[in-house]
Amino acid sequence: MWFRTFGLLFLCVVIAAGEDDIKKEENVLVLNKDNFEKVLKDNKYILVEFYAPWCGHCKALAPEYAKAATQLADEKSDIKLAKVDATEETELAEKHGVRGYPTLKFFRDSEPVDYSGGRSADEIILWLKKKTGPPALTLKTVEETKQFKEGSEVVIIGFYKDLESKEAKIFLEAAAVTDDYPFAITSQDEIYKELDVQKDGIVLFKKFDEGKNVYEGDLTVDNVKKFVKANSLPLVVEFNHESAQKIFGGEIKSHNLLFISKTASDYEKILEDFRSVAKEFKSKVLFVTIDTDEEDHERIMEFFGLKKEDTPDMRLIVLEEEMNKFKPETTKITVENIRNFVQGVLDGKIKQHLLSQDIPEDWDKNPVKVLVAKNFDEVAFDKSKDVLVEFYAPWCGHCKQLSPIYDELGAKYKDNDKVVIAKMDATVNELEHTKINSFPTIKLYKRDTNEVVDFSGERTLDGLKNFIESGGVDGASPKEQEEEEEEEEGEDDDQKKRDEL
Repeated sequence: MWFRTFGLLFLCVVIAAGEDDIKKEENVLVLNKDNFEKVLKDNKYILVEFYAPWCGHCKALAPEYAKAATQLADEKSDIKLAKVDATEETELAEKHGVRGYPTLKFFRDSEPVDYSGGRSADEIILWLKKKTGPPALTLKTVEETKQFKEGSEVVIIGFYKDLESKEAKIFLEAAAVTDDYPFAITSQDEIYKELDVQKDGIVLFKKFDEGKNVYEGDLTVDNVKKFVKANSLPLVVEFNHESAQKIFGGEIKSHNLLFISKTASDYEKILEDFRSVAKEFKSKVLFVTIDTDEEDHERIMEFFGLKKEDTPDMRLIVLEEEMNKFKPETTKITVENIRNFVQGVLDGKIKQHLLSQDIPEDWDKNPVKVLVAKNFDEVAFDKSKDVLVEFYAPWCGHCKQLSPIYDELGAKYKDNDKVVIAKMDATVNELEHTKINSFPTIKLYKRDTNEVVDFSGERTLDGLKNFIESGGVDGASPKEQEEEEEEEEGEDDDQKKRDEL
C-alpha cells in the first residue's frame, strides 16, 4: 500500500565472529540457520528483519534499515541490526512465526519481542534506544533541552519538581510503553522558565500546527498515550511510506482522504480549507492528503475508483471490521462542502459508497457470465436458477490457475437453463451484502431459496460440478489443501491490501 521500489546496491564485507564469518551488508548482519543462534548469543540486543527479496515493502525498508544500522555502528552502540531471507531460510521463518513480510523481531538476551516502531531510520533507532535504555531522558540544562527539542519533530517533556512523585512515576511508565516519540523529564527551574512552563505537568512540543499541547485531565498511563497519539500528527497528514503506519495504526479510525496534485494551481487554497475544517474534527477524523502526481499512488486511486483527471476529490474511510468507503455528493472542494461531507458521514446521513463497473454489453455472451455490482443481484438472486459465482482478482495467481477450469465448467452448463456460471472482479465491484476477503472466493446462490453456500472443495472440474449438483453439499476440502491455501492466499491477500493502501 503503495510504496516506491528502491534498488538495492549493497557493499558486502566480512567480519570475524568467533569461529564463524558473519557477512555484513551495509552494517546489517546477514543471518542463516547456521549462524542465527550464535549471533543472538553473542549480542545482547539485536533487531532481526525477516524479508522476501520480491517484497515491495522490504525493498522500501532496506535503505532506512541500513541507514539505522550504520548510525548505530558509528555510535559504537551495542545494538545490532540483522536480516534473514525468509524465502531461503524457511526453517528459521517458521520457527519465529513469520507470516508476512517484512516481519521484525527484537531480541534481548535471545528473548524475542515483536517490533512495533516505524519504518524510517530515525524511528527504528528511537524504538531500539527506548527498549534498551531509560524510557525518558533526564534534562539538566537549557542547552540539553534545546538539543533534545531540535532533534525530533515531536517530543514530550514531563515537568516535575519532585522526580520521585507519583505523577512523575506515571509519566515515566507512560514513556516506557510509548515507542513512537522521544520522552524527557526535568525538575530544573531554568528549563521551566526557558520553555515558559508555569507548573508541573506534561507538554508535547512539535514543529508544526500550534507548536505545543499541554496535557490536561486525569493522569493515567492510558490517558497519556492517548494524548500523545491525538496531538503528535499534523492536522493534515501527507500520506507517504513513513506516515502510513501512524495513519492506519492510530486510534482514529475515520480518515478523510483528499486526492490532489501538489502542482495544481489551487493546491495551497484547497489545502488551507482542508486544514481549517480538520481543526473542527480533531480527535474524531484524521485528515490526509494523497499526492496524485506520485506514481505509487495510482493503485490507491484505483482502489477508490478514481482517475487522476477526476481529482481533486475526497473519499472518507471508516476502519472497522471492514473498510467502509464514502463519497461526497459534490466534487467541489470548499470549506462548507468538506464540513458537510464529514459531518454527514459521522451522522449516518451519507450512505456507503460501493464501486461498480458498467454492465458490459456482452456480459452474457459467453458460457461464463460477467457480473458487476450493478447487475449482480438481478442475476445471482434469480430464484429459478442455481448461480455459481467466482469472486476473483486480476492479479491473483490462484484465480489464473482456476480460469481454464472455470471456463470448462461454464461450457458444460451453457445449455442448462437451471444453472448459471458467473464471475465478478471483486477489486472493482463491491456489494453491500457480501464482503470478499480472499481470492478466489466461490459461492453458490441456490434456486428457490436464494441460500448462499461457500465452496471450499477441490478446485477441479469434478469438484465444482459435484458442488453444483449436490446443491452445495459436496464442498468440504481436504485438510492439507485448506491449510496450505489459507496460508498462501492469506499472505497474498494481506500483501495486496497493504500495497493498495
